[in-house]
Amino acid sequence: VTKADLCYSLQETLFAMLVEITERAMAHCGQNQVLIVGGVGCNKRLQEMMADMVKSRGGMLCAMDHRYCIDNGAMIAQAGIMAFQHGATTKMEDSWCTQRFRTDQVKTVWRPASAWKHT
Repeated sequence: VTKADLCYSLQETLFAMLVEITERAMAHCGQNQVLIVGGVGCNKRLQEMMADMVKSRGGMLCAMDHRYCIDNGAMIAQAGIMAFQHGATTKMEDSWCTQRFRTDQVKTVWRPASAWKHT
């Protein structure tokens, strides 16, 4: 096994996992559109695999131009700025990082609360 083969296999496996979880989310939420963003969103192979899945479901894929598929750090920083501008602060000793952070559990103080509806 070459390093290239190993890397390719890892990529294919990880992308298949991303496509599968996206398909589950689409089914669970009754959605037919997918938007790929972030640094990984630049990968043409991921875009191809996601497009195949979305097409098979009769949906639509939006893959951003590579200029906008940057690291999510900029998006996280923007959310922090917006929170700060609306009075939300966190003491350093009360802050932490977690790999299992759920984005649907974030309190967004800069927009009104709304009830999520399953479509």
